[in-house]
Amino acid sequence: MPNTDDDPVLKITLDDLKKVEVAQSSAVLGGGAAAPGMRQYGNISSAAVTEAPVVEEGKSNILLQGWFYLGTAGLLGALVGWGIVEPFFVDGPGSHPLDFLLIPSVVAFMCVGLGTAESLVERSPVKALQRGWQALLMGAIGGFILDIFANLFFNIVLALVFELGVRTSRNPAFWIARGLAWMVFGVAGGIIYGAVDRSSKKMRYGILGGVIGAGLGGMIFDPIDMVTHHGAPSRAIGFALFGLATGVAMGIVESALKDRWLYVASGPLAGKQFILYKPVTVIGSSQGSDIYLFKDNTVQPQHASIELRGAQTFLNAVGPVFVSGQPARRRSLDSGDLIQIGRYAFHFRERHKK
Repeated sequence: MPNTDDDPVLKITLDDLKKVEVAQSSAVLGGGAAAPGMRQYGNISSAAVTEAPVVEEGKSNILLQGWFYLGTAGLLGALVGWGIVEPFFVDGPGSHPLDFLLIPSVVAFMCVGLGTAESLVERSPVKALQRGWQALLMGAIGGFILDIFANLFFNIVLALVFELGVRTSRNPAFWIARGLAWMVFGVAGGIIYGAVDRSSKKMRYGILGGVIGAGLGGMIFDPIDMVTHHGAPSRAIGFALFGLATGVAMGIVESALKDRWLYVASGPLAGKQFILYKPVTVIGSSQGSDIYLFKDNTVQPQHASIELRGAQTFLNAVGPVFVSGQPARRRSLDSGDLIQIGRYAFHFRERHKK
C-alpha cells in the first residue's frame, strides 16, 4: 500500500551519528566555554585542562609553618653568632676584650636568620641574599646599641631585686630580671624582620612576638647554666633556645593576628600561607615579587597583584588568572575565593569572614 503521509521520511545513518560524536568531542577539546556549573582552569590554547588537587587548611606541611621556620632560623642564627665569638670568650675576672661582642653577634646573626627565613622557604636565593646583608648590617648596629640599653635596664632591675633580698642567680626573681632585659633584643629581631620586607605592620607583629620570645629565652638562661655547670655549653644552649623562642613567638603572633592572607592550595608551596601585610602585594615569577612563583613558565615576572583598600581586597591581573573558575582581570575578592595562577592555587581568607 503506498505511503499517503505528506511528511518526508527521516533517515539517520551510522555516518550521521559519527559526525555528531566528533562535533561534541571537538567542542570539549577546543577549550570552548564550560557548561554551567563546571569549574574550569586554563585557557583556550591548553591541550588539556585539569584541576589541580586542592590542599585543605589544617593539613599543611609543618616545614612551611611560620612558627617552625622562623624558630629554626632564629636558633641557627643565634648559634652561628655564639660560635663566632665563643672561642675568644673568657669566663670570670680575666675577661677578653672581645667578650663584649658576644651578645651583639648573637643578636645580629639571629636577625639574619629571621630576615632570610621566608625567602629561603620560598626558594628565592636572590631575595634571601639581599635581605641577609641588610639584616646583618642592621642587626650588628642594633645589637651594639640595644646591648647598652639592655645592660642598663638589667642593672636597674637587679638593683630592685637586691632590695627585695635576692642575692643569687638561683632565685627565680633573678631569672625574671634577665628575661625583662633580654626583651630588648627581641625588639631588634622584630624591627629587622619587618624592615627587610618594608612592612610596618609586619614589623609591629615581629616586635610583639620578639619581645615575648626573647623574654622567655632570657628567663631560662640561668637555669640552663645551673644544670650544665659549664660556661660554653650553657651559653650555646641558652642562646640557641633564645633564638628558637624568639622565632617561634614571632611566627605564632603574626599567624594569630593576621586579618587577610593567601593559603597555597596547590603547587610547590602547597600548605604555606602568605599574610597580606602591604597595600599592594605583587605575585609573579620574578624573585623580586612579594610572592615568588617558581618552576612555572606560564607565570609572568609580575603576573598579578593583591591590593588592600580599607576593608576591601582587589585582584589585579596582568597574565591569565582564574578566580573560582572564572577568568579575572580586576575584581574584588571575597573570603573563600580560589585563585588560580598557572599550576598554583590559593585560598583567599579574611579574619571573621567565611
